[in-house]
Amino acid sequence: MEVTRFVEFAGVCKTYDGRSNVVDCLDLAVAEGEFLSLLGPSGSGKTTTLMMLAGFERPTAGHIRLRGESIERLPPYRRNFGMVFQNYALFPHMTVGENLAFPLSVRGIGRDVAAQRVQRALEMVRLPGMETRMPAQLSGGQQQRVAVARALVFEPQLILMDEPLGALDKQLREEMQLELRGLHERLGITMVYVTHDQSEAMTMSDRVAVFQHGRIQQIDDPKTLYERPSNLFVASFIGENNRLKARVIGNGAGSECVVELEGGAEVRGHSAGACQAPASATVSIRPEHVNVVAATTPAGAGNRVPARVIETIFLGGHVRVRLQTAAGEVVANVPVQATEGLPAEGAEAVAHWDVASTVVFPD
Repeated sequence: MEVTRFVEFAGVCKTYDGRSNVVDCLDLAVAEGEFLSLLGPSGSGKTTTLMMLAGFERPTAGHIRLRGESIERLPPYRRNFGMVFQNYALFPHMTVGENLAFPLSVRGIGRDVAAQRVQRALEMVRLPGMETRMPAQLSGGQQQRVAVARALVFEPQLILMDEPLGALDKQLREEMQLELRGLHERLGITMVYVTHDQSEAMTMSDRVAVFQHGRIQQIDDPKTLYERPSNLFVASFIGENNRLKARVIGNGAGSECVVELEGGAEVRGHSAGACQAPASATVSIRPEHVNVVAATTPAGAGNRVPARVIETIFLGGHVRVRLQTAAGEVVANVPVQATEGLPAEGAEAVAHWDVASTVVFPD
């Protein structure tokens, strides 16, 4: 996907000890108006990348450009970026209105104009009339909204967010995800968002960059990341998946790879690499794509693997079925409305799934 370079990282490296790179020769382009999430486990380099963009860290090598102009030596206060932190970073001795007016006062904006902008920012985050409250009088969600309003009030060209919802409980976090996504759609402002929560990144983002060991493993829209991961790390980090060891035995149509699982079952799937026999491979299937039927059910299209039902667990909207196959354990998430005729625990069964839902990672 070609992206217009509003923000660009070109060969950016960051090391603290002179030996290992926390961010390793990063090339990344962010489009104007895009919501981009930097996703990865702790220590993967995503926060350091955000801090370099914000100006709180300086690259060891490479360039960061904004609209084609190098900014890596520009101090944070001259970049005109809004920043939202996990701990809100509100001044506890100031009212909400004073917190929002502070970044305007340091930019020399007059009181009358500042008051108008404060009101407008509070309306953006759906907190009108709260300017006289103290931060301690607000709930966690309201404090986070104020932090977002403060980042917006001086009309920045870019909003940076570092794990901003990490301190909220699950329900409030999910509500705020939708609020932030709606705010982005209304304003059209560019947002770069750091998180280790893959569901959060998938919910809000136009694109997601998955980090590991200081490098981007894959950057794509959420649907592509989920359905066509480029490697096993991305497949494992984004959602749940079954992984079965296999041996490549040939090529199918187009990008299909044909493999043989331990036990002899033949499986076809989209190949995420060079499909060459007799290499070993790993087959990846999402649990929601796996169907479970009785062993006596006539064969149909797709991949079929003999199995035995180990356990069935009712989880409300679906039943989680654990299956033992010759190639290893497979988990299926079967919708409740499709559980009629589901084999009982201990019964012989067949796990089957579409070829299109299968990804093969040749080693």
